[in-house]
Parts: sequence; C-alpha cells; structure tokens
Amino acid sequence: MPEMPDWLNSMAEIVGSKGFTSDVDDMEPWLTDWRGRYTGKALALISPASTDEVSDIVKIANAHAIALVPQGGNSGMVGGATPNAEGQSILLSLRRMNQIRSIDSNGQLAVCDAGVILQNFHEALGEKGQRFPLTLGGKGSATIGGLVSTNAGGTQVLRHGAMRALVAGLEAVLPDGSIYDGLSALKKDNRGYDLKQLLIGGEGTLGIVTAATLKTVPALVDRCVAWAGVASPQAAYALFSFLNARESASLEGFEILPKSCLDAVVEHIPNMRAPLSEPAPWNVLVEFVRDQPAATDPRERVEALLAEALDQTLISDAAIAANESQAEAFWKIRDSISEAERAAGPALQHDISVPVAKMADFITEAGAQIEKAFTGTQVAAFGHMGDGNVHFHVKAPVNVAPSSGTSSGAVQWMVESAQTISPMVHDLVVAAGGSISAEHGIGQTKRDELGRLSGDARILTLRAIKGAIDPKNIMNPGKLVPLASSTPAT
Repeated sequence: MPEMPDWLNSMAEIVGSKGFTSDVDDMEPWLTDWRGRYTGKALALISPASTDEVSDIVKIANAHAIALVPQGGNSGMVGGATPNAEGQSILLSLRRMNQIRSIDSNGQLAVCDAGVILQNFHEALGEKGQRFPLTLGGKGSATIGGLVSTNAGGTQVLRHGAMRALVAGLEAVLPDGSIYDGLSALKKDNRGYDLKQLLIGGEGTLGIVTAATLKTVPALVDRCVAWAGVASPQAAYALFSFLNARESASLEGFEILPKSCLDAVVEHIPNMRAPLSEPAPWNVLVEFVRDQPAATDPRERVEALLAEALDQTLISDAAIAANESQAEAFWKIRDSISEAERAAGPALQHDISVPVAKMADFITEAGAQIEKAFTGTQVAAFGHMGDGNVHFHVKAPVNVAPSSGTSSGAVQWMVESAQTISPMVHDLVVAAGGSISAEHGIGQTKRDELGRLSGDARILTLRAIKGAIDPKNIMNPGKLVPLASSTPAT
C-alpha cells in the first residue's frame, strides 16, 4: 500500500477507524451505481458521524482541492453518487449520520440526519401518529440526504408535492467547510436568495446536506386502494379527471401502467398475480385516504365513484383491496416494475415529465415513434398520471439478451443505444414542453443532454452559481452542471 498523504491521514483521524477505509474490497460495493452503468475509483471511503466532522473534512478537501463525492443509500438512477474512474476523489458516505433528532407531532415537523433511511423514518413517525408523505420503491435504502439532493418525488406528489415542498429547513456544509444552519422552519424568510432551494435538487454540487427539517402530516385513519382496467392512456386520463374533480382532497395516488409491465411483474417477481381476472390493455392504481376521523370513509366514496366510472365506460373492470395486505400487494406490483424489467432484459430507462394534460398523448405517440425508428424495441411507459411524470422505458430487441440485463451483449446495446434512442426521446419530451428529468436528477447520465437541450439562460446560470459557491470544483464534480464544452440550445 502506498503511503497516504498527510491530508488523507488528517481526514482519517477525524472520523476514526469506524469511519475510514482505503481498502479496495471494502469500497467496492459503493463504487458502482445501482443500475450498474457506472463504476469509479476513490482514494478512500470516509464516513463522518456528525456535521462537525463533515465540516472538518471539507475544510481539508478545500485546502488541497480534493474532490468529494457525497453518497447516501447509493440507490440513485443517474450515477450522481458514483466517483469517476480517475481515482483521485474521496467518497463521502453520510450513512453513519442516521439519527432522528426530533419529532414534533403538534407542529408536524421532524428533524433528522442525512443518513436516515426513508423506511426507518416512516416507522418512527408512525409511532408518533405522524407520517412523511413521500414514498418510493427504494424506501428501504434511500436516505433523507439523497432524497433532498435529488428533489425526489414518488407516488404521493399529486397531493403533497416533491421534496421541495416537504423540506422546511436544511443544514449543510458548504465547499469552504462552513456550516449553513437553516433548520428553522420559518414560514416567512425574506433574506434574499434561498440557499435551501439551491441545495434541494443540487445533487451535492453546491454543498453536502447533513440534516433536514421535514414536514409531516397526520397518520392515516384508513385508506382505500383500487385497481382498474382501462382501454388506453387517454382513458386513464379521463378517469383521473373524473376522480380528481369529485374527490381531489383525498386522492393521493394515481398510477398508470401497461399490460406489459404487469405481465413482467407477474412473471419475474415471486408470489405476484394480476388483480383483475380479465386482462386490460392498460391499468390504473388509485389510492384515496382519510387522515381525519370526521372525514368520509374512503371505501364508500371509491365504491360509488368506480361504479359511476363503470357506468360511463371509463373503466372495464375494477378491484378494491379488501384489506391492508391486499392494498400493499397492489402497490408492490407498481413498485416492482423496474426490478421485473431488469430481470426480463435490458432497457433504457427515461425519467421524464410532460404537462399533465399531454401525458396520455405523449405516451401513445412518442412510444409509437420510438418503436418505428428502432426496429424490435418495445416501449413500456408508466408513471404518475396526476403529475405528468412518465417512466419511459425502451426495451431491447429480444435477440440482444433475452434473459439477462447484465450480460456483455446487454451492456453493449445499452451503451450504443443511449447515443441514439435517448436523444430522440429527449427531443420528443422537449417538443411536448416537458423536462428530461422528473424526479431522479441529472447526475452523469443526463448532464450532456441537459447542455444540449437547455437554453443559454439555464446553463449560464447553473455554471455561474456552481463557480461562485464552489470555485475549486470539489463538490461532486462532473455531475449535474454541463461542461463548458456543451453547446446549449438557442
């Protein structure tokens, strides 16, 4: 082993033996992103246990111009927490900072460290009669810091918004090592630029989020989850408009998925079955909730609304979850789509958004255009109909790698196709007035495309903010902000 430089020895002393390793085998699980598309190298993996330790480490990094790559649960979808292949950066893990500092049930606020796992946060709030209204398939590994840094969304954005709407305050370490103490949940704060909002969705490029004050809501009294079959995405949007017009205050989730996604889950995920006896071309998963005892029983409303929707031929059939176990089973289908598709074979996954009113037509028209342009591909588009978020997956032709998404043939197809298919998908998104990133961020995957498709104002502002706050470019370099060589759209 080569002798460590003095500055790295100083970092190791700050965190102690529990928080430091430069062993390649120990670091290996954290050097590849969740999708397996990026593998990097690092001088060391450092895991501070407090905000003060983060600050001390950043001060050293700043003095020696050492790149820091912050990482939470390593469950990101765009390579935003993976170091580059040069091996000259420090992988800074926030996982040891996992304390829930306080829960204020009356004020409906909770303060927790960046390394708190989302599922653990849910469970702790449940014991206090509260809940955090953001969930996603990776809740067992995703951390609060990662969710803040990527402005995560999930399935409850329809009623509660994404992380930008749920973060009431932040604590972060800035590139010079100074600590930004913004945890106070002020409803009014008119002191100029909002650094909190710059850090939310900033992907660790402006500072390292160490804690957050999060808004909570009362725990559910009960909920009603239903599965319905519809003829098309347009029919799904008509159903959404119908339900939202009558019961928007309690409609918390509205998901759309095609038959192909349901079939993949049933085939590849153990103990899964289709909710309806007769398959439908498209499926809708809806959830209505009650968080006040005096509110109407959601099951009564759902039964009446679905009966009316059936009479109006908005749906072909429906099944209402009889109990909580069945409700969870319905949601497990939705949450297992990515896992099932990965088992079925390689696919290029695009997390995009379009205006809600255009989502149905985009799914139909863009899907047809991609399949026509790239012979043998199949598009599986699903997502959050109520907020315009489309998970637009382009599956490889069956002869590429029919049984494995990780074979050399599959990887080669994904690398090559990302240069042709993804730009076309993004062009279609921009033409529809949408965004190439809805809830997973930009990271490495979409950085160049952001530069290609964004106007001068956006790119120049991103670069100016990054350069002003992080002049030495030590904070997660190579992520989010397009390189100067990128040519923005005019």
